[in-house]
Amino acid sequence: MKLDPQLLVFAKSMRTNATDAESLMWQLLRAKRFMNLKFRRQHVIAPYIVDFYCHELGLVIELDGSQHNTEDGQAYDIERTKFLEALELKVVRYWNHDVSGRMDEMLEDLWRRCSELKKPLPSPLLRGEGTSLRIK
Repeated sequence: MKLDPQLLVFAKSMRTNATDAESLMWQLLRAKRFMNLKFRRQHVIAPYIVDFYCHELGLVIELDGSQHNTEDGQAYDIERTKFLEALELKVVRYWNHDVSGRMDEMLEDLWRRCSELKKPLPSPLLRGEGTSLRIK
């Protein structure tokens, strides 16, 4: 499916004009700095642009400012979250002031949530399981 070029241009402009909270969060998430996970910022999941997205975990992180605390903002966020969850994505929301003022608590919560979503590595074979090799 081809994405709307205007949506891609808007996402790019949002990356250029990030809020302080988004810039700070990006410094923590970029280049696999957080749990060795690859995050994208201002990523298009049509018809929306999400703040941060980790494909490996199917995780969307949204940073919310005061406009999200209005009746209209809350209704929009509910609709948007339902859409993303219907795509089997997990949506996590933090307030902008949590990023700047409660960073430790926010990162601890994000670490816990990412750990729950991470797929466990296959366990190594126990002795006697699988194909055995004889070394002479």
